[in-house]
Amino acid sequence: MWRKVTSTSFSSLKSSLFFTRLHLQQASKHNAASASAVSRFATIAPLQEKDGRCPFITFVLGGPGSGKGTQCIKIVETFGFKHLSAGDLLRREMVSNSEYGSMILNTIKEGRIVPSEVTVKLILKEMESSDNHKFLIDGFPRSEENRIAFEKISGAEPDVVLFFDCPEDEMVKRVLSRNQGRIDDNIDTIKKRLKVFEALNLPVIDYYAKKGKVHRINAVGTVDEIFEQVKPVFKACEKAFNRS
Repeated sequence: MWRKVTSTSFSSLKSSLFFTRLHLQQASKHNAASASAVSRFATIAPLQEKDGRCPFITFVLGGPGSGKGTQCIKIVETFGFKHLSAGDLLRREMVSNSEYGSMILNTIKEGRIVPSEVTVKLILKEMESSDNHKFLIDGFPRSEENRIAFEKISGAEPDVVLFFDCPEDEMVKRVLSRNQGRIDDNIDTIKKRLKVFEALNLPVIDYYAKKGKVHRINAVGTVDEIFEQVKPVFKACEKAFNRS
């Protein structure tokens, strides 16, 4: 089973996100409605070490349009990670004609969070099939329920948490301008997604900040300027990357 990790030195977190009871109630209601779909998933076993190596896990968090996906590409190129986008995995499942596709489609269209067990299953399946031991988990967990489900099912915690902190107006502008034809790239849905993100993500960030695992990245600037903030995080962990 994976080890419980310890952290290197991390910067303090100052977040402008807010937490509201209303959004938690809405999310709870949605999760209850999706319970029947979740219950059909088979039990997921924790991942094991491969070739004597323990997985090195980085959670990459930030609102839609914060640039975390672009930065993940550069991290992969520079540090050799395997990039797992929770959103991409869900969208791929959504169009695969599986029994869970319709539920995922409706959830994403409404700007809400897919039940935790569904996303965890997809993530662990990808990790199990990879020869890599360094993973970027992009866009997950986005709520305390997500976090608890991941840790319980996988038996692991992240080594590093990157939080791309970006103003709301900048995120909206970026999402509307990327024109990728995604079902969730419209003004109404993006605003719903931002409200859910603001309501549910702060407790996750606070939880890992208290453990000294969060690196807050100022996500305003050019891609290269932002990556200059990211590089020291992984350079400081290179000895951990190379452990056997």
